[in-house]
Amino acid sequence: MNIAIISGSARTNNNTLRVAKAIARLTQNNHQVEVVDFQSYDIPLIAQGGLSPERLSAFQQHLVQAMEKAQLIIIISPEYNWSTTPEILNMLHLLPTQPFMHLFDNKVFSFVGVSTGKGGKAPALHLMQILNKVLSFANLESIVAAKIFESHYTKETLDVEGNSLGNQLYDNGLQGYIDYTLQVTKRWFK
Repeated sequence: MNIAIISGSARTNNNTLRVAKAIARLTQNNHQVEVVDFQSYDIPLIAQGGLSPERLSAFQQHLVQAMEKAQLIIIISPEYNWSTTPEILNMLHLLPTQPFMHLFDNKVFSFVGVSTGKGGKAPALHLMQILNKVLSFANLESIVAAKIFESHYTKETLDVEGNSLGNQLYDNGLQGYIDYTLQVTKRWFK
């Protein structure tokens, strides 16, 4: 299975990338995994001209190619003012239009919210709502997986490379989320 993991924080040394690396580490033995790091984010706003398939930057090309190949797309967002990041919102305003609409068709989408404390639910739920609306409005044959993962106290549970720091409750929750998401994706593509 091809998996695209979108690490949706543009901040340097962000916790979102820790979670992306952890999920990649836990899935890459049996699947093709591509992590898209938003620290290189450069998608212009709609008023700035949008995106053209003929003039994609290296980051834009990586994002488009990862989504194109993927059957499962996991979007990870930090809790940013009780929602998701402006970069993810801008991506979701620009990409689900022609000529990029196919990136959202025949996919399984899943979401992770990241917090430095106890939190992360709000961005994941917000993203679920947005993606369901996109898929419904465009009549796309994709699904949003029901289970989300809330990464609490991320710096205390994962190191910068996404390795566990030994919190068994966190590790079990993350593995449970991954197992569920992979099972939903397998059923979708059966």
